[in-house]
Amino acid sequence: MIHLRSVSYSSSLPAGDGFPFTVPSLRALVSSALPELAFDAAVTFFVGENGSGKSTLLEALACAVGSITVGSESVSTDKSLTAVRDYARHMKLVWNKKTKKGFFMRSEDFFGYVKQQGRIKEEMLADLREIEDEYKGRSALAKGLASMPYARELADMGRRYGDGLDAYSHGESFFTLFRSRFVPNGLYLLDEPEAPLSPSRQLTLIALLKQMVDQGGQFIIATHSPILMAYPGAAIWSFDGGTLRRISYEETEHYTITRGFLNNPQSYLKHLLE
Repeated sequence: MIHLRSVSYSSSLPAGDGFPFTVPSLRALVSSALPELAFDAAVTFFVGENGSGKSTLLEALACAVGSITVGSESVSTDKSLTAVRDYARHMKLVWNKKTKKGFFMRSEDFFGYVKQQGRIKEEMLADLREIEDEYKGRSALAKGLASMPYARELADMGRRYGDGLDAYSHGESFFTLFRSRFVPNGLYLLDEPEAPLSPSRQLTLIALLKQMVDQGGQFIIATHSPILMAYPGAAIWSFDGGTLRRISYEETEHYTITRGFLNNPQSYLKHLLE
């Protein structure tokens, strides 16, 4: 389902002079060179070189939507998003059906979240050991009441993540986290989700996206992965060349370079290493 139909920039408001207003591709919305960025597919990809603005626009969308985050502080208080929030305040969102379900996740947030959950689990286990020592000789009821909050939280973590996200490989922990946090009919904003995934795991993610789309999920994803970009029926927006434009899968630089390299790797390597 397509929840968010389009985003545009309020041209009646003055554009700022600093970041991110100076990012050429984002100025397309500010200057009305692109009246609106339309979302007409359940899966949309933002593609382009580092620094082209794709992740910045995704962050601005998260701020404008008020999305919850995975593994970081709120988008409303994250100091790294201060400038992006200023841009987001002037964005106009058009919804088919507004939803508060879903989340925003950057690749670095995922790794941070795994470490955070592991640390929290160890701290609660240590607290339980202290309770065992402190309540020696006291009734089972008193000990049970003291340990109940920790046991309940550990049980909830077990239901969500099994032995713990840090007990899995990066790819396994990513899917465990993703499945546990997914709810139907949500808007999901993902920045480079391929970071912890091998090529075969990226194919698994494509299958998982299809399952979630079938349950009413909408995805907007910033990526460098030519595997993910091949998702059937996805819309692809390029941020390269200082513009924002809709392109086909075969037009992406990721596709053409990967295909050329795989067809003749020695030719590429000879040119690079001479």
